[in-house]
Amino acid sequence: MSRKRNDGGAERVIRGMFDDAGVRGWLHVAELHRPSARVTIDPDERLPMGSVYKVPLMVAFCRLVDAGLIDPGRRLTLAPDDRVPGPTGISILHDPVTMSLRDLVVLMMTISDNTAADAVLRVVGPDVVDAMCRDLGMPDTHIHGGVVTTFSRLVAEMSAPSLDAALAHVADNDTVVPPGVYDPAFKASTTPADMARLLRAIWTGQAASDERCAFMRDVMRRQPWTHRLASGFPYDDVTVYGKTGSFGSMRHEAGVVELADGSTYTAAVFTQAARSDAKLPRADAVIGAAARTAVEELRGRTGT
Repeated sequence: MSRKRNDGGAERVIRGMFDDAGVRGWLHVAELHRPSARVTIDPDERLPMGSVYKVPLMVAFCRLVDAGLIDPGRRLTLAPDDRVPGPTGISILHDPVTMSLRDLVVLMMTISDNTAADAVLRVVGPDVVDAMCRDLGMPDTHIHGGVVTTFSRLVAEMSAPSLDAALAHVADNDTVVPPGVYDPAFKASTTPADMARLLRAIWTGQAASDERCAFMRDVMRRQPWTHRLASGFPYDDVTVYGKTGSFGSMRHEAGVVELADGSTYTAAVFTQAARSDAKLPRADAVIGAAARTAVEELRGRTGT
C-alpha cells in the first residue's frame, strides 16, 4: 500500500469522492490504538444501519455466552415458516434447518443471513443488545427488533400490501419515497462514531472475553464480500474484516483494516445514493476508496 502525505485535506478529498460517486457519505476512520487520530465526516449523525446491526447483536450474544446465560452449542430448528426475506443462506432454503446458535452467528455475519440473525436475536433479546450498546458507550445505537421490525415498518410506511411491494416501491427511481422510510427513529440505527467504538472494543478485548473477541474477529475476517471496504485495499498482505449493510439507497460497511506492518484502523463508512438501483458499483466502491484515503492520511500524519 502506498504511503502518502497531504496537507490535512483528506475530508475535503473524501467529500469530493462521495460527490463523484453520486452519494452522500458519513465516515469515521481511526487508528485502533490511538483513536484520537482519526478522519471523520459527520460521524455523529444517526442513520438506519441495515445489516450492520448484526455486529452489536454478535457482541451481545458473546457477552451472554461469557456470563453462562447462553449455550453457544444449543441447537435450534428453523422451519420454513421461520424464514425472514433475504438473498442468502437459510433465508432462501425450503426445508427445516437445525443448527447451533454459534453457527447461526457465523452465518449472519459472513453471508448476512437474515433468518439466522432473527433466530439469534429472538434468543438474545433486543433490549439486551441495546443495554450492551449503552454499556460500551454507544448511546445512539438502537436495533429496534432488527430486520423484522425494519421490514414491518417499511410496509406500514409505504402503505404497501406486502414486503415485496414495499421494496419494489423503494427501488423505483420514478416514485417518491416517503421521508419516514429513512428515519432512524424506529429502525435499527447507529452512527459511524458508535460503530468505531464497538469495533475498537472487539479488537482490544473490551467487548467480551479474549476467547469471544477472538471468535468475533475471526468471523468478521471471513465475510466474502469484497466490493465495498475491501475494494480499497486489494492486497494479499492487507487483512480486511467487515460487515456490510444495505437498506434501499443506503450502502454501508463497518470493519477493520490491518496493514502488513501491523498498523490497524477501524473504518465505518455509510452512504446514501441519489438513486435506489440495486446495482451501483461506484456507490459500493467509494466506500473502500474513501476508507483508503483516510488511512493514507493517518499514515502520513505519523510519518509511517
